[in-house]
Amino acid sequence: MIRPAFLSDPALVAILDVLPDARVVGGAVRDALAGRTVADIDLATPSRPAEVAAALTQAGIRSVPTGLAHGTLTAIIGNQSFEITTLRRDVETDGRHAVVAFTDDWREDAARRDFTINAMSMTRDGTVYDYFGGQADLAAGIVRFVGDPTTRIAEDYLRILRFFRFFARYGGTPDAAAIAAIRHGVPGLAGLSVERVWTELSRILAAPDPGDAVDLMAELGVLPALLPEGTNAPGLARLLAAGAPNDSLLRLAALLTGDALVVATRLKLSAAERDRLIALRQSCSLVPAADDAALRRALADTDRAVLVGRTWLAGGDQPGWAGLRARLNRMPHPVFPLEGRDVLALKISPGPRVGALLRAVRAWWLERGCVDGPEACRATLAALAPVDR
Repeated sequence: MIRPAFLSDPALVAILDVLPDARVVGGAVRDALAGRTVADIDLATPSRPAEVAAALTQAGIRSVPTGLAHGTLTAIIGNQSFEITTLRRDVETDGRHAVVAFTDDWREDAARRDFTINAMSMTRDGTVYDYFGGQADLAAGIVRFVGDPTTRIAEDYLRILRFFRFFARYGGTPDAAAIAAIRHGVPGLAGLSVERVWTELSRILAAPDPGDAVDLMAELGVLPALLPEGTNAPGLARLLAAGAPNDSLLRLAALLTGDALVVATRLKLSAAERDRLIALRQSCSLVPAADDAALRRALADTDRAVLVGRTWLAGGDQPGWAGLRARLNRMPHPVFPLEGRDVLALKISPGPRVGALLRAVRAWWLERGCVDGPEACRATLAALAPVDR
């Protein structure tokens, strides 16, 4: 193959000058071979972590010990960072964690990686070392475990979810041995932290088209193990077919049938993710024929992105819904023009009555389509205030 352009990156060249025995490993090699954009660049080296740190320091390159227990440090040049890991072999695994020892054997290090497409390494001149047939699998669209799939899954059950993440992006034909091992390993998913589960699930859903991967997860029992509250894979399929934007939370909202709050709490979603998922799962109050007043009222009370997301979940690409989304996106966000100080200016004492008056005027403003300005709202406030004094 032609030497990949990323190998000429000045920051990477500087590191390889310092560590001439290092190679690029993992995703950067895979994506370069697949003709995709290379993002993160990781390296491996037979040199021990202390030797790597000393060499970088001598060359004036800053490094951070991000995972010394596993032989990893991060080199930082400008705004770029590169993980550099000493070659390793597994000593002990328990399904979640591994005890490792350092080695100088590149094949031994590659043998502990999850999939053949992730087990390749590349030298600075573009030479690829492929010990397990990763290039052929990449070309054939096969995600295949390195070695025995059952053994590899038992070492870390997160590899089940990583399988679907890579299958969603690189797969075409499911590997029979992998499928059998995954079906057998589903109970092991219960031992994973929910944070790790959500991280991988969100990455699966963020694939350009995760439909086949999610269908396979449902077929093998992985999906109900992850989301026991209830799922509907056809709902996600409809969203994907409609051409909705690539949005993990929107796709999760389409996939779920159970209580969104329960799911968000169990998976420990962030507060922002939780609130957005719950909001997306609420029914869409708008229809394509809604007038501008209805749209303004909706925008006054609900985030625009949530409203647009609900239209995808409610109508997808059915006639009229695209027009509704366009109108929502064009329409300025209406802002209620009064604040508490407007009530206090009428000599109303601070307290619950201030909020009650503001809510009353805002209800009037909403009913009229959110078009009245400050003066009209103050006049309505003044008319209401004597009654409430």
